[in-house]
Amino acid sequence: MDTFAAAPLVLGAVGFTAAGVTASSYAASMMSAAAVANGGGVAAGSVVAALQAAGAAGIPAAANAVIGTAGGAAGAALSYFWS
Repeated sequence: MDTFAAAPLVLGAVGFTAAGVTASSYAASMMSAAAVANGGGVAAGSVVAALQAAGAAGIPAAANAVIGTAGGAAGAALSYFWS
């Protein structure tokens, strides 16, 4: 499975879902830490906010392309170093 196909599955698995952040999940821990660091709220445009938006609305085609490209590049780099 390539990176952009796996992204929605990974987001859901860590707790960023269409219904919101899953209680007691890794996503809930991230959101809690972000809220504490920002005085009680999660900042718009933060990593946590972007991940929740992607989990809630799905990942747009352009973002899929970026994620796929980044994943491919990371895989190529890792295979170079481990070969």
